[in-house]
Amino acid sequence: MDGGTRYSIGQLARRTGLTVKTIRFYSDRGIVVPAGRSPAGYRLYDADAVARLELVRTLRELGLDLATVRKVVERELSLAEVAAAHAEALAVQIRTLRLRRAVLTAVAERGASTEEMALMHTLARLSEDERRSLIGEFLDAVFGGLAGNPEFAAARRSMTPELPESPEAEQVRAWVELAELSRDAEFRAGMRRVAEEQAAERNGGGPRKDIAAVVRERVGPALAAGVEPDSRQAEPVVAGFVGHYARLTGEPDDAALRRRLLARLESVDDPRRERYVRLLARVNGWPAPESLAPVLGWAGAALRARMSGAA
Repeated sequence: MDGGTRYSIGQLARRTGLTVKTIRFYSDRGIVVPAGRSPAGYRLYDADAVARLELVRTLRELGLDLATVRKVVERELSLAEVAAAHAEALAVQIRTLRLRRAVLTAVAERGASTEEMALMHTLARLSEDERRSLIGEFLDAVFGGLAGNPEFAAARRSMTPELPESPEAEQVRAWVELAELSRDAEFRAGMRRVAEEQAAERNGGGPRKDIAAVVRERVGPALAAGVEPDSRQAEPVVAGFVGHYARLTGEPDDAALRRRLLARLESVDDPRRERYVRLLARVNGWPAPESLAPVLGWAGAALRARMSGAA
């Protein structure tokens, strides 16, 4: 630019792409100061005004308010400081927009009602602390008084969902369903019962595999081989997991123990428990967990058959 060139407000408008009205507005507020006046009294601007207006236009297009623009132009704030603050503000807006998009996509795919959409939006936009508090209340109900045991502390951590800052619609749907499930009083009571039974199984000893893990290990191969639960071929499998349970509890393998074990397996084999685990994996971006329902169902059927004298 020529340092001595003077521009009328109309010429300045053509050069910067701003309207005369906009330039006059900035000039009246002292953001762009005239370099002088024409003989007729009209404002004249120099190359510095061109540079200032281009900076002002850029900052305004980025969404900065006029007070901040003035501070940048007057060098009360460095451009780097303003850019960093504004970038953070935009990041928050982007996260909010992505969350809204995910909620709307989930509503569209789920065919949710107005009430469901409102609930989904409310639950999805909770802060991380609020989400942790909601799930924390559920986990307190399940593990309260037991979490001092390292195994239960680890179980609690592994059951905590972490909704990403920019979730996909599928993660929002899973989080909302998980939050609803965590408020189910009957489900809470069932999960608490399982945790207490697992604690009792420890029988004062060190860490051991719980009965569900043992059933999965022992029943899995039999199930894959097509062994029927009421068959003779199932006998050693049943003896194996019943014997492990007897050792866990320190009690003899009798009818009372088998009834208690059957109730234990039925408690673990709650479809809502499996649903929670699957939703948790979806929210956290983990691989889908293996279903325990087939092996638990087989083990329960095998125990019932022997308790009724069918085998």
